[in-house]
Amino acid sequence: MKKEDCFFLGKIVSKYSFKGELLIKLDTDEPHLYEDLDAMFVDLRNNLVPFFVESSQLHKSDLLRVRFEDVNTEEDAEALLKSDIYLPLNLLPKLEGNKFYYHEIIGFTVTDVNFGHVGIVSGVNDSTSQALFEIDQDGTEILIPMNDAFIVSVNKAEKTLVLNTPEGLIDLYLDTN
Repeated sequence: MKKEDCFFLGKIVSKYSFKGELLIKLDTDEPHLYEDLDAMFVDLRNNLVPFFVESSQLHKSDLLRVRFEDVNTEEDAEALLKSDIYLPLNLLPKLEGNKFYYHEIIGFTVTDVNFGHVGIVSGVNDSTSQALFEIDQDGTEILIPMNDAFIVSVNKAEKTLVLNTPEGLIDLYLDTN
């Protein structure tokens, strides 16, 4: 399994018991969807390694307490600490309407109702307090806040995104000389 075929579910943050149990901090708004998984992929030295889940349960809302098969000691668990956890993309719940996962919109054509053609979504920057669309317009990067009020429509079939941004926002990125 390759990382590009998976989505990031969370990170192993601590050991839970001396029997090899671990706590995974989930990166999701709906942790209950991932309580009964049979297996998950652990990123070990940039390789996704499948681990079968013996038992799991939610622990304090966004933590998942997991016991993997063949991880039976504190030392086994210690070796997995700080590892990222991934699941195959087909396990993501389907989103309706204008909702989307960040990986889905890469390559979408962006149009603004006032500005016209903006460019192609090249990425999403979610390292800031507000996620940003990274849009490539012929080599110029345009950053637009990912704000529900700006999103008019998302058409997954046609790979298009229509925005209604504040006047002048897009012009800030373009050389007007």
